[in-house]
Amino acid sequence: MFTRMIEPAFYDTDALGHINNTRLPAWFELARNDLFRLFTPDLNPKQWRLIMARMEVDYRAELFYGHDIELRTYLTRLGTSSFTVTQEARQHGTLTNLGHTVLVQYDHHEKRAVPIEGELRDALSAHLHSAPTPA
Repeated sequence: MFTRMIEPAFYDTDALGHINNTRLPAWFELARNDLFRLFTPDLNPKQWRLIMARMEVDYRAELFYGHDIELRTYLTRLGTSSFTVTQEARQHGTLTNLGHTVLVQYDHHEKRAVPIEGELRDALSAHLHSAPTPA
């Protein structure tokens, strides 16, 4: 599991006084950088080996400015060429948001999915965990 702390900025808030729902997908993408480095260590877009097939975010509770947010990133499924990344946002130890993103190892020149094998599969397997139960 990868863990990253986010300190919300004032501009992350909305008129209702909490963190705007549009910030979560951006923060989740940032937190996936640790995972992206398994595929492309220098994050060079010319060597990119992934595409996104699906993304969803469950909003369970509000997040607030002035308090750090912990982002947890791990895998809940590892298929032949695709995998599901599950991400949690937590504030004060409470699960506030849960995201699921399906990524595919992809050859952009050949325009096709590529199997996940060998050391890469082993590295991804080390981050397989069960997702929290739905609220």
